[in-house]
Amino acid sequence: MKKRVLAALLSTTMVASLLAGCGSSGSSNTASSDAGAATEASSDAGSSASAGGTKVGVSMPTKDLQRWNQDGSNMESELKAAGYDVDLQFASNDVATQVSQIENMISSGANVLVIAAIEGSSLGSALDKAKEAGIPVIAYDRLLMNSDAVSYYATFDNYKVGTVQGNYIVDALDLKNAAGPFNLEITAGDPGDNNANYFYSGAMDVLQPYIDEGKLNVVSGQTKFDDVATPTWATETAQSRAENILSSYYADGTNVDVWLCSNDSTALGVENALAANYSGTYPIITGQDCDIENTKNMIAGKQSMSVFKDTRTLASQVVKMTGQILSGQTVDVNDTTTYDNGTGVIPSFLCEPVFADANNYKEILIDSGYYTEDQLK
Repeated sequence: MKKRVLAALLSTTMVASLLAGCGSSGSSNTASSDAGAATEASSDAGSSASAGGTKVGVSMPTKDLQRWNQDGSNMESELKAAGYDVDLQFASNDVATQVSQIENMISSGANVLVIAAIEGSSLGSALDKAKEAGIPVIAYDRLLMNSDAVSYYATFDNYKVGTVQGNYIVDALDLKNAAGPFNLEITAGDPGDNNANYFYSGAMDVLQPYIDEGKLNVVSGQTKFDDVATPTWATETAQSRAENILSSYYADGTNVDVWLCSNDSTALGVENALAANYSGTYPIITGQDCDIENTKNMIAGKQSMSVFKDTRTLASQVVKMTGQILSGQTVDVNDTTTYDNGTGVIPSFLCEPVFADANNYKEILIDSGYYTEDQLK
């Protein structure tokens, strides 16, 4: 009931935030916060810079997760509409493959590279070649680490993603007023993904005071990032670890009240484990990305919420930034303090996340055109 009331109260605010698209955070350098304006500007800037068949290389980590297919498709569509030649490649979650694909983009004459890394610190040789060739690099959603070849970073406010999840738990359990204790377990993301630590830190900064107070009890004792991380965000890995936790700590009938999951692929693993190995009261489960399967689970009551990051907005912003780079314009950023990749702070544009649940998904996901109703049946 608390969750339904919470969602109803925040629905209007979240829809307004969604329509605002990429929001301001930190310092600003001619940043735009209007998604429609970003789309229009990306086309204008891109067209003026794309004469002569300007090529943009887009490197995505894998097709195994729904969100990267959507990101790649959105990027390709927007870039082509802006008049660019597009070389879109998916690397099958293999670093060597991604390095080879990026090197091929460089040798084939890419003018700008947009890279969502499998592992942020593993593309050094390819990035060195991009720098030698004078090719600007935009890190897409995952920060490229330990390289001075990175020109810009475009992402969502990843720390805020975690705080949205943490605050959802606080409100759903009424932790400010309830005595507790409530049993919590944690499943975080890929240690090779720089964003995973931001998601985890944002959520834990919200929840740690309640853990310290004793209102939240992590029965397994596993709270450190290294203990709760999930390599490559794999559903199977998250499921296996959840099964071990359930058999070791909850087989005696103890209830797990809430399971913090950093994204939807890990949440799906936890949900699979619960279905096979748990008969207690069903927990609150968080997620991120609003994947189709997880959204269906939200509707069915098997997942409580998922942080929605509208990749159409992010793609529009990256296309706009690409056009600004190629035409020598000032590039839109709204954060120049947060994201240090080991060689210095990378100028960044952060888009605003919101959450969806069973009460507001129609407004957030269907009315916005992200999904159709048939896709969620």
